[in-house]
Amino acid sequence: MKWIIGILINALLFLAFAGYFEGFHVTSFGAAVGASIVLYIINMLVRPLLIVLTLPVTILSLGLFLFVINACTLLITDAIMGDKFDISGFGLALLIAIIMSIVNLIIHKTILEPKKRK
Repeated sequence: MKWIIGILINALLFLAFAGYFEGFHVTSFGAAVGASIVLYIINMLVRPLLIVLTLPVTILSLGLFLFVINACTLLITDAIMGDKFDISGFGLALLIAIIMSIVNLIIHKTILEPKKRK
């Protein structure tokens, strides 16, 4: 159930980014949901392989290279989705990856998994 909420949150983030960033385009809410599902599948299949292959760089950068991997998964999603989902370049993909990571962290820590009070 949490993965469905995560997909919908990412779809809403995609729509928000499309309205805010000039080089980011999503044609509809359905395309945003489709891109979110594709990104979820890529994160399950490709991202672990990329993390293992770039482990030395990730360790040297204290984990900051994971944002580059997230940007790469967004660009792969862009390539798969075609014209319905478009990111103009790597710099914008990196910025969106950073913002998405922060927003998802906040949402998961405050809404989806709140601490139990004693």
